[in-house]
Amino acid sequence: MAIEHPRGERVRMRRPMLLALSLLLCGALTTAQAAGPSEVARADRATWPHALNSPAAFDRASRAEILAFGHELALSEAVDDSALAQRLKLKQIDRAWVDKIRARFWQRLSTNYRLAARACAPREAFCQPAADTVALRALALAFNAAPDPAYAAWRGDAARFHRIYLDEQLRLAALFPRTSSEIDTYSADEVDGSELPDRQFLLTFDDGPSAAGGNTDKLLRMLREHKLDATFFLLGQSLQQQVAANPKLSTAQRYAGMCVASHGWEHQSHSRWPQWQDSVVRSAALIKAQSGPLYVPLFRPPYGQRLADSGAFFREHGQRVVLWGIDSQDWNAKMTPTDMQGRMLSLMLLWRHGTILFHDIHDKARIALPWVLQHTRGAGVHWVDCKDYPARG
Repeated sequence: MAIEHPRGERVRMRRPMLLALSLLLCGALTTAQAAGPSEVARADRATWPHALNSPAAFDRASRAEILAFGHELALSEAVDDSALAQRLKLKQIDRAWVDKIRARFWQRLSTNYRLAARACAPREAFCQPAADTVALRALALAFNAAPDPAYAAWRGDAARFHRIYLDEQLRLAALFPRTSSEIDTYSADEVDGSELPDRQFLLTFDDGPSAAGGNTDKLLRMLREHKLDATFFLLGQSLQQQVAANPKLSTAQRYAGMCVASHGWEHQSHSRWPQWQDSVVRSAALIKAQSGPLYVPLFRPPYGQRLADSGAFFREHGQRVVLWGIDSQDWNAKMTPTDMQGRMLSLMLLWRHGTILFHDIHDKARIALPWVLQHTRGAGVHWVDCKDYPARG
């Protein structure tokens, strides 16, 4: 185009073109950072030698996952900044935030270990006492081999899984707050599921709705068959398109029994988008109008990215930012439903409660979630009713 036009017009076009290229590059950077590391944690639950068909069985497996993750976490503390940046494939890291997230992990792990060890039977596996974070760290650091041959295959797989999963988390911490994410909240106004009681999990789905008869409807059917509900964070633009294409398809009827909230107007990082406030207001208005009593005043930022000082805006507009603590990675093309199953179950055992992230524009959760339900039946797991999850705590 520049060759065909006079030099004067070419000069006039250069600035908009540069601006467009700059925005494109920013978007590409955001997407790359949101996508995370090239290697994703997958767990092979077939290596665990016991069924999780009782609270005691769940607790035994939970203690094991806590020790395995704690071992990798303790080892990572001896890695210097340069080596850690290289390991995480980053040019630089924010060490203060890495240390903050490590400390928060130890607090959660210590609490979870005590919960999982409350009813240990005599000589029960993975049941050495650890009264505080210092004791747990020492116990986890020494956990470098299976305590019994029956757990040898699991220990090898768990070491790989938790090393990769830890790197996923440390990468987010190393980029925070320069690149915001679900790794931490900015204030008590934001929630991520860590506030839920022990063994309680909330199901959430982003990016819908898909076209009528597509993945969203298949997923909704599966949830109802299992007597589950979930919070669906809709994109205003996608909902508008579906309403226009199917004016007789009621959004309230389509999502009956579920909770419906906002994911913004379109899937752009709200930390870099000048129109993010308009996106929040427009999407909430449309979703509320279309879903009626199903609407809950919650907002999930795309990629988990938002501005650190946006809390006042959300309070003013009566909405609460909802993040997540367990990423199923269903959005990742490298993950199969089988990969998701092992990952989800291992992370449920590790964190013992929390908000789980799925996407209803993909079909993987419809396959993976029933497997998780089957393998936790009788384990004391409770799936939170989305209508009981407070919009304002």
